[in-house]
Amino acid sequence: MDATTGNGLNALQSHLASGLIGHDVLIDRLLIGILAGGHLLIEGAPGLAKTRAVKWLADAIEGGFARIQCTPDLLPSDLTGTPVFRPQTGEFEFVPGPVFHNLVLVDEINRAPPKVQSALLEAMAEAQVTSGNETHRLPDPFLVVATQNPIEHDGTFPLPEAQLDRFLMHVVLHLPDAKTERRILDLVEAEEQGSVATPARLKLDDIRAAKKAAMAVHLSSPLRDYIVRLVTATRQPPFAQDIDHAVSPRGSLALAASCKARAYLAGRDHALPEDVQAVAADALAHRLVMTWRAVSEGRTARELIAKVVDTVEPL
Repeated sequence: MDATTGNGLNALQSHLASGLIGHDVLIDRLLIGILAGGHLLIEGAPGLAKTRAVKWLADAIEGGFARIQCTPDLLPSDLTGTPVFRPQTGEFEFVPGPVFHNLVLVDEINRAPPKVQSALLEAMAEAQVTSGNETHRLPDPFLVVATQNPIEHDGTFPLPEAQLDRFLMHVVLHLPDAKTERRILDLVEAEEQGSVATPARLKLDDIRAAKKAAMAVHLSSPLRDYIVRLVTATRQPPFAQDIDHAVSPRGSLALAASCKARAYLAGRDHALPEDVQAVAADALAHRLVMTWRAVSEGRTARELIAKVVDTVEPL
Protein backbone atom coordinates (compact mmCIF):
# COMPACT_ATOMS: atom_id res chain seq x y z
CA MET A 1 0.00 0.00 0.00
CA ASP A 2 1.35 3.40 -1.00
CA ALA A 3 2.24 5.45 2.10
CA THR A 4 0.22 8.51 1.13
CA THR A 5 -2.84 6.52 0.13
CA GLY A 6 -2.47 4.28 3.18
CA ASN A 7 -2.32 7.25 5.52
CA GLY A 8 -5.40 8.73 3.83
CA LEU A 9 -7.37 5.50 4.21
CA ASN A 10 -6.25 5.16 7.84
CA ALA A 11 -7.36 8.71 8.53
CA LEU A 12 -10.70 8.02 6.83
CA GLN A 13 -11.18 4.87 8.88
CA SER A 14 -10.34 6.70 12.12
CA HIS A 15 -12.75 9.50 11.24
CA LEU A 16 -15.59 7.04 10.61
CA ALA A 17 -14.79 5.12 13.80
CA SER A 18 -14.92 8.33 15.84
CA GLY A 19 -18.42 9.15 14.64
CA LEU A 20 -19.99 5.71 14.21
CA ILE A 21 -19.84 4.06 17.61
CA GLY A 22 -20.29 0.29 17.54
CA HIS A 23 -20.32 0.09 13.73
CA ASP A 24 -16.93 -1.44 12.98
CA VAL A 25 -18.42 -3.85 10.44
CA LEU A 26 -20.28 -1.07 8.64
CA ILE A 27 -17.10 1.03 8.47
CA ASP A 28 -15.24 -1.94 7.02
CA ARG A 29 -17.98 -2.47 4.41
CA LEU A 30 -18.01 1.21 3.41
CA LEU A 31 -14.28 1.12 2.80
CA ILE A 32 -14.59 -2.16 0.88
CA GLY A 33 -17.31 -0.58 -1.25
CA ILE A 34 -15.02 2.33 -2.12
CA LEU A 35 -12.06 0.09 -2.96
CA ALA A 36 -14.06 -2.53 -4.87
CA GLY A 37 -16.12 0.05 -6.74
CA GLY A 38 -19.34 -1.56 -5.56
CA HIS A 39 -22.57 -0.23 -4.10
CA LEU A 40 -23.93 -0.88 -0.61
CA LEU A 41 -27.39 -1.49 0.80
CA ILE A 42 -27.63 -0.73 4.52
CA GLU A 43 -30.63 -2.12 6.37
CA GLY A 44 -31.57 -1.33 9.93
CA ALA A 45 -34.22 0.05 12.23
CA PRO A 46 -34.61 3.84 12.62
CA GLY A 47 -31.93 5.53 14.69
CA LEU A 48 -29.03 3.20 13.88
CA ALA A 49 -26.95 5.87 12.06
CA LYS A 50 -27.51 4.63 8.51
CA THR A 51 -27.80 8.12 7.04
CA ARG A 52 -25.21 9.49 9.43
CA ALA A 53 -22.67 6.91 8.25
CA VAL A 54 -22.89 8.09 4.65
CA LYS A 55 -22.75 11.75 5.65
CA TRP A 56 -19.62 11.15 7.70
CA LEU A 57 -18.09 9.37 4.74
CA ALA A 58 -18.99 12.29 2.47
CA ASP A 59 -17.36 14.75 4.90
CA ALA A 60 -14.05 12.90 4.66
CA ILE A 61 -13.67 12.47 0.88
CA GLU A 62 -13.44 14.89 -1.99
CA GLY A 63 -15.98 14.92 -4.78
CA GLY A 64 -19.69 15.59 -5.06
CA PHE A 65 -22.23 14.23 -2.61
CA ALA A 66 -26.00 14.07 -3.06
CA ARG A 67 -28.77 12.73 -0.89
CA ILE A 68 -31.98 11.48 -2.47
CA GLN A 69 -34.86 11.14 0.00
CA CYS A 70 -37.13 8.53 -1.54
CA THR A 71 -40.90 9.00 -1.50
CA PRO A 72 -43.74 7.17 -3.30
CA ASP A 73 -44.24 10.10 -5.71
CA LEU A 74 -40.60 10.27 -6.79
CA LEU A 75 -39.97 10.17 -10.57
CA PRO A 76 -37.01 8.59 -12.41
CA SER A 77 -35.98 12.00 -13.75
CA ASP A 78 -35.71 13.24 -10.16
CA LEU A 79 -32.68 10.94 -9.88
CA THR A 80 -31.15 10.81 -13.33
CA GLY A 81 -31.96 14.27 -14.69
CA THR A 82 -34.00 15.35 -17.70
CA PRO A 83 -33.69 17.28 -20.98
CA VAL A 84 -34.74 20.92 -20.56
CA PHE A 85 -35.75 23.16 -23.48
CA ARG A 86 -33.61 26.29 -23.81
CA PRO A 87 -35.54 29.07 -25.65
CA GLN A 88 -32.31 30.94 -26.26
CA THR A 89 -30.93 28.18 -28.49
CA GLY A 90 -34.15 26.40 -29.46
CA GLU A 91 -32.63 23.10 -28.33
CA PHE A 92 -32.99 20.67 -25.47
CA GLU A 93 -30.14 20.49 -22.97
CA PHE A 94 -29.71 17.60 -20.54
CA VAL A 95 -29.66 18.76 -16.92
CA PRO A 96 -27.98 16.11 -14.74
CA GLY A 97 -29.80 14.84 -11.66
CA PRO A 98 -28.35 14.07 -8.22
CA VAL A 99 -27.07 10.68 -9.37
CA PHE A 100 -24.26 12.57 -11.15
CA HIS A 101 -22.17 12.78 -7.98
CA ASN A 102 -19.28 10.67 -6.68
CA LEU A 103 -21.20 9.57 -3.58
CA VAL A 104 -24.98 9.20 -3.73
CA LEU A 105 -27.12 8.41 -0.70
CA VAL A 106 -30.47 6.89 -1.68
CA ASP A 107 -32.26 7.17 1.63
CA GLU A 108 -35.09 4.70 2.33
CA ILE A 109 -34.86 3.24 -1.15
CA ASN A 110 -37.80 0.91 -0.50
CA ARG A 111 -40.07 3.98 -0.37
CA ALA A 112 -39.33 4.70 -4.03
CA PRO A 113 -41.73 3.16 -6.60
CA PRO A 114 -40.44 0.38 -8.90
CA LYS A 115 -39.88 2.70 -11.89
CA VAL A 116 -37.54 4.84 -9.79
CA GLN A 117 -35.70 1.80 -8.46
CA SER A 118 -35.33 0.62 -12.07
CA ALA A 119 -33.87 3.98 -13.08
CA LEU A 120 -30.91 3.20 -10.84
CA LEU A 121 -30.11 -0.11 -12.55
CA GLU A 122 -28.15 1.33 -15.46
CA ALA A 123 -26.34 3.81 -13.23
CA MET A 124 -25.30 1.18 -10.71
CA ALA A 125 -24.35 -1.50 -13.23
CA GLU A 126 -22.69 0.56 -15.96
CA ALA A 127 -21.90 3.95 -14.37
CA GLN A 128 -23.92 5.77 -17.00
CA VAL A 129 -27.35 7.28 -17.63
CA THR A 130 -29.18 7.13 -20.95
CA SER A 131 -31.61 9.95 -21.72
CA GLY A 132 -33.23 9.95 -25.13
CA ASN A 133 -30.53 9.26 -27.70
CA GLU A 134 -27.68 10.32 -25.44
CA THR A 135 -25.65 8.37 -22.91
CA HIS A 136 -23.94 10.30 -20.14
CA ARG A 137 -21.06 8.88 -18.11
CA LEU A 138 -21.13 9.16 -14.34
CA PRO A 139 -18.12 10.45 -12.39
CA ASP A 140 -15.28 8.20 -11.26
CA PRO A 141 -15.33 7.10 -8.51
CA PHE A 142 -19.06 6.51 -8.25
CA LEU A 143 -20.66 4.91 -5.20
CA VAL A 144 -24.33 4.45 -4.34
CA VAL A 145 -25.20 3.75 -0.72
CA ALA A 146 -28.88 2.97 -0.20
CA THR A 147 -30.67 2.55 3.11
CA GLN A 148 -33.88 0.82 4.01
CA ASN A 149 -36.01 0.38 7.11
CA PRO A 150 -37.18 -3.24 7.55
CA ILE A 151 -39.91 -2.59 10.14
CA GLU A 152 -42.24 -0.37 8.08
CA HIS A 153 -44.35 -1.66 5.22
CA ASP A 154 -46.93 1.07 4.51
CA GLY A 155 -45.95 3.04 1.42
CA THR A 156 -42.96 0.83 0.64
CA PHE A 157 -41.98 -1.22 -2.40
CA PRO A 158 -39.72 -4.24 -1.78
CA LEU A 159 -36.60 -4.22 -3.91
CA PRO A 160 -36.77 -6.77 -6.76
CA GLU A 161 -34.06 -9.40 -7.13
CA ALA A 162 -32.49 -7.61 -10.12
CA GLN A 163 -32.07 -4.46 -8.02
CA LEU A 164 -30.65 -6.32 -5.03
CA ASP A 165 -28.15 -8.08 -7.27
CA ARG A 166 -26.64 -4.70 -8.24
CA PHE A 167 -25.41 -4.15 -4.69
CA LEU A 168 -21.95 -5.42 -3.87
CA MET A 169 -23.00 -5.93 -0.25
CA HIS A 170 -26.08 -5.89 1.93
CA VAL A 171 -25.18 -4.80 5.47
CA VAL A 172 -27.65 -5.46 8.29
CA LEU A 173 -27.40 -3.31 11.43
CA HIS A 174 -28.55 -4.36 14.90
CA LEU A 175 -29.41 -2.48 18.09
CA PRO A 176 -26.38 -1.61 20.27
CA ASP A 177 -25.68 -2.95 23.74
CA ALA A 178 -25.82 -0.73 26.83
CA LYS A 179 -22.09 0.08 26.85
CA THR A 180 -22.14 1.16 23.23
CA GLU A 181 -25.28 3.23 23.70
CA ARG A 182 -23.64 5.11 26.57
CA ARG A 183 -20.72 5.97 24.29
CA ILE A 184 -23.22 7.23 21.71
CA LEU A 185 -24.73 9.57 24.31
CA ASP A 186 -21.28 10.95 25.13
CA LEU A 187 -20.50 11.44 21.43
CA VAL A 188 -23.72 13.37 20.74
CA GLU A 189 -23.07 15.64 23.74
CA ALA A 190 -19.54 16.33 22.48
CA GLU A 191 -20.90 17.19 19.04
CA GLU A 192 -23.46 19.58 20.49
CA GLN A 193 -20.61 21.38 22.25
CA GLY A 194 -18.73 21.66 18.96
CA SER A 195 -15.74 19.58 20.02
CA VAL A 196 -15.62 17.29 16.98
CA ALA A 197 -12.82 18.06 14.51
CA THR A 198 -13.34 18.19 10.73
CA PRO A 199 -11.05 15.68 8.98
CA ALA A 200 -8.73 16.26 6.04
CA ARG A 201 -10.54 15.05 2.93
CA LEU A 202 -9.23 12.07 0.98
CA LYS A 203 -8.49 13.14 -2.58
CA LEU A 204 -10.25 11.50 -5.52
CA ASP A 205 -6.90 10.69 -7.15
CA ASP A 206 -5.90 8.80 -4.01
CA ILE A 207 -9.17 6.90 -4.06
CA ARG A 208 -8.66 5.92 -7.69
CA ALA A 209 -5.09 4.82 -6.93
CA ALA A 210 -6.27 2.79 -3.93
CA LYS A 211 -8.98 1.10 -6.03
CA LYS A 212 -6.43 0.10 -8.64
CA ALA A 213 -4.04 -1.24 -6.01
CA ALA A 214 -6.80 -3.12 -4.18
CA MET A 215 -7.99 -4.87 -7.32
CA ALA A 216 -4.37 -5.89 -8.01
CA VAL A 217 -4.28 -7.92 -4.78
CA HIS A 218 -3.37 -11.53 -5.57
CA LEU A 219 -6.18 -14.06 -5.51
CA SER A 220 -4.60 -17.50 -5.70
CA SER A 221 -6.03 -20.25 -7.85
CA PRO A 222 -7.10 -22.38 -4.83
CA LEU A 223 -8.83 -19.33 -3.33
CA ARG A 224 -10.67 -18.69 -6.61
CA ASP A 225 -11.77 -22.33 -6.56
CA TYR A 226 -12.97 -21.85 -2.98
CA ILE A 227 -15.09 -18.85 -3.97
CA VAL A 228 -16.62 -20.75 -6.88
CA ARG A 229 -17.37 -23.78 -4.68
CA LEU A 230 -19.09 -21.56 -2.11
CA VAL A 231 -21.29 -19.95 -4.74
CA THR A 232 -22.13 -23.14 -6.65
CA ALA A 233 -22.98 -24.89 -3.38
CA THR A 234 -26.17 -22.79 -3.34
CA ARG A 235 -27.23 -24.58 -6.54
CA GLN A 236 -26.65 -28.10 -5.26
CA PRO A 237 -28.03 -30.41 -2.54
CA PRO A 238 -28.46 -30.16 0.36
CA PHE A 239 -28.78 -26.36 0.16
CA ALA A 240 -30.68 -26.12 -3.12
CA GLN A 241 -33.85 -27.57 -1.56
CA ASP A 242 -34.33 -24.34 0.41
CA ILE A 243 -33.57 -22.03 -2.53
CA ASP A 244 -35.78 -20.89 -5.40
CA HIS A 245 -33.03 -18.82 -7.03
CA ALA A 246 -29.37 -19.49 -6.27
CA VAL A 247 -26.46 -17.05 -6.38
CA SER A 248 -25.50 -16.02 -9.91
CA PRO A 249 -21.93 -15.51 -11.25
CA ARG A 250 -22.25 -11.87 -10.19
CA GLY A 251 -22.01 -13.18 -6.64
CA SER A 252 -18.65 -14.80 -7.36
CA LEU A 253 -17.35 -11.55 -8.83
CA ALA A 254 -18.62 -9.52 -5.87
CA LEU A 255 -17.12 -11.94 -3.35
CA ALA A 256 -13.75 -11.91 -5.10
CA ALA A 257 -13.63 -8.10 -5.30
CA SER A 258 -14.67 -7.76 -1.66
CA CYS A 259 -11.96 -10.19 -0.55
CA LYS A 260 -9.30 -8.25 -2.43
CA ALA A 261 -10.44 -4.98 -0.85
CA ARG A 262 -10.48 -6.49 2.63
CA ALA A 263 -6.97 -7.88 2.18
CA TYR A 264 -5.76 -4.49 0.95
CA LEU A 265 -7.22 -2.77 4.01
CA ALA A 266 -5.35 -5.29 6.17
CA GLY A 267 -2.09 -4.31 4.46
CA ARG A 268 -1.69 -7.57 2.55
CA ASP A 269 -0.93 -8.06 -1.15
CA HIS A 270 -2.81 -11.36 -1.19
CA ALA A 271 -6.22 -12.54 -0.03
CA LEU A 272 -6.81 -15.36 2.46
CA PRO A 273 -9.69 -17.77 3.14
CA GLU A 274 -10.54 -15.69 6.20
CA ASP A 275 -11.29 -12.75 3.89
CA VAL A 276 -13.78 -14.89 1.98
CA GLN A 277 -15.44 -16.11 5.15
CA ALA A 278 -15.65 -12.64 6.69
CA VAL A 279 -17.58 -11.07 3.81
CA ALA A 280 -19.48 -14.07 2.40
CA ALA A 281 -22.81 -13.38 4.13
CA ASP A 282 -22.91 -9.68 3.19
CA ALA A 283 -21.82 -10.37 -0.39
CA LEU A 284 -24.05 -13.38 -1.13
CA ALA A 285 -27.14 -13.60 1.11
CA HIS A 286 -29.13 -10.84 -0.64
CA ARG A 287 -28.68 -12.64 -3.96
CA LEU A 288 -30.62 -15.69 -2.77
CA VAL A 289 -34.36 -16.25 -3.06
CA MET A 290 -35.50 -18.68 -0.41
CA THR A 291 -38.41 -21.08 -0.97
CA TRP A 292 -41.73 -20.26 0.66
CA ARG A 293 -41.37 -23.35 2.84
CA ALA A 294 -37.97 -22.28 4.15
CA VAL A 295 -39.27 -18.78 4.88
CA SER A 296 -42.36 -20.14 6.64
CA GLU A 297 -40.12 -22.27 8.84
CA GLY A 298 -38.04 -19.26 9.83
CA ARG A 299 -34.89 -20.04 7.87
CA THR A 300 -33.02 -17.09 6.38
CA ALA A 301 -30.56 -16.57 3.55
CA ARG A 302 -27.86 -15.42 5.96
CA GLU A 303 -28.19 -18.57 8.03
CA LEU A 304 -27.95 -20.64 4.87
CA ILE A 305 -24.78 -18.87 3.72
CA ALA A 306 -23.29 -19.40 7.18
CA LYS A 307 -23.97 -23.14 6.82
CA VAL A 308 -22.40 -23.15 3.36
CA VAL A 309 -19.26 -21.48 4.75
CA ASP A 310 -19.12 -24.03 7.58
CA THR A 311 -19.57 -26.93 5.16
CA VAL A 312 -17.32 -26.03 2.22
CA GLU A 313 -13.64 -26.46 3.05
CA PRO A 314 -11.31 -23.61 2.00
CA LEU A 315 -8.60 -25.65 0.32
